[in-house]
Amino acid sequence: MATDADWMALALAEARQAAEAGEVPIGAVLVKDGQRVASGRNAPIALHDPSAHAEINALRAGGAALGNYRLDGCELFVTLEPCAMCAGAMLHARLARVVFGAADPKTGAAGSVLDLFREPRLNHRTEVQGGVLAADCQALLQAFFRDRRSAVREAAEPLRDDALRTPADRFAELGDYPFAPHHVSDLPSQHGWRMHYLDEGPLDAACTCLCLHGPGEWSYFFRHVVGVPGLRVLAPDLIGFGQSDKPKRQAAHSVDWHRDLLLEWLQRLAQQERLTPGPLALLHSAGATAWASLLADAAPGRFPVVMLAPDGAGPVAAAWRAPFPDRGYEAALRALGPIPKHVSGPTPDQAARLAREAMGYFAP
Repeated sequence: MATDADWMALALAEARQAAEAGEVPIGAVLVKDGQRVASGRNAPIALHDPSAHAEINALRAGGAALGNYRLDGCELFVTLEPCAMCAGAMLHARLARVVFGAADPKTGAAGSVLDLFREPRLNHRTEVQGGVLAADCQALLQAFFRDRRSAVREAAEPLRDDALRTPADRFAELGDYPFAPHHVSDLPSQHGWRMHYLDEGPLDAACTCLCLHGPGEWSYFFRHVVGVPGLRVLAPDLIGFGQSDKPKRQAAHSVDWHRDLLLEWLQRLAQQERLTPGPLALLHSAGATAWASLLADAAPGRFPVVMLAPDGAGPVAAAWRAPFPDRGYEAALRALGPIPKHVSGPTPDQAARLAREAMGYFAP
């Protein structure tokens, strides 16, 4: 006998087909007496119909299959918590049960924002259960919107002809790097090449730490520093490395240029009121020791705390190779230094100790 998870897996298959068609990936399956009656997937874009949600499409198909607008005894499995429109339709259809996957904190009408199914003034009661294959349903939605945001950014920040941009899927398998990307491409010295950076932690944190990687490394080196409570982390990928654009010519890469670009970037954050002009902690890898010294000398008083990040987790070759699909991406490596062979970055315990030490300098 099919379980709730089995039916939800079929709804997920419908959701994936919606994603392939460019629709928000939500799918639904209508079941009666242990048999699949109908299915539906999101199609408001294709049908030019704001009501063409997965649930509505499944209900319409189910009504046609059963020859009745009342769907007594039917169960509906849907990958996302129904909205108010869909919940109302389900109640009108007299469904016996609704099972959903992921909760929807923005528009969910089965308990997240409101709960129409438990509204005492309505004359029908439908049993509701949420959370079936919730992680899978949520992951599908998150991947869809992440890819769509990436496409929007790509269109808004076109790639220069003299540079390359590492495909996002090269980084997709790094499960310990789940951080929101930020980009900048219009700094005075930047020449239109896009720089990727992390900005994690509260804006009003007691300590803000600028994390500087060395040649062949990128912000992944500091993955365990990000998220330490009470610490704000700014971790750029220098242009030519990580998820930043990769100019094709070696001559484009110089330590002085990177130094000036970092200072312009910090100034931009201050202008946007995302960073105070006060002192920062500067945390660097061993490979970036000379670079950190140049940066601190160029901005006297800006970095009163300069700290060396220990390396204690062992090599992670896949992460260091990810930014460089082939030799065409490697101009910065040829100009500034190769991929490190035995470097991984601080362990979580080392990162926590570093953060406590940095915050200690800025304690009132």
